[in-house]
Amino acid sequence: MPTPKVKFNETAAKGDILEVKTMIDHDMESGQRKDAAGKVVPRKIINAFACTLNGKMLFSAELAPAISANPALNFFFTATESGTLEFKWTDDDGSVYGLSRPLTVT
Repeated sequence: MPTPKVKFNETAAKGDILEVKTMIDHDMESGQRKDAAGKVVPRKIINAFACTLNGKMLFSAELAPAISANPALNFFFTATESGTLEFKWTDDDGSVYGLSRPLTVT
């Protein structure tokens, strides 16, 4: 099962710019490779990522087959309010992998 990971400062002053580093352990099969029997290995990739703060979108990305295994995404945002950051990765099969982290803004 894919394992998501997130790293950022969970406390910040209002107006601070925070860097968020994310990664998910996932094999990322492009759908272009063949197995030993010559059959195409079906595509299975993380095709979307989203991060929200208190339900408001902070960052989102659509991923394509050329992305590497264990995709890592980094982004920045300005700390404006305390709340819960929700991180969600969506797989081709519709599976959603997620986690939540608190953010305290002073």
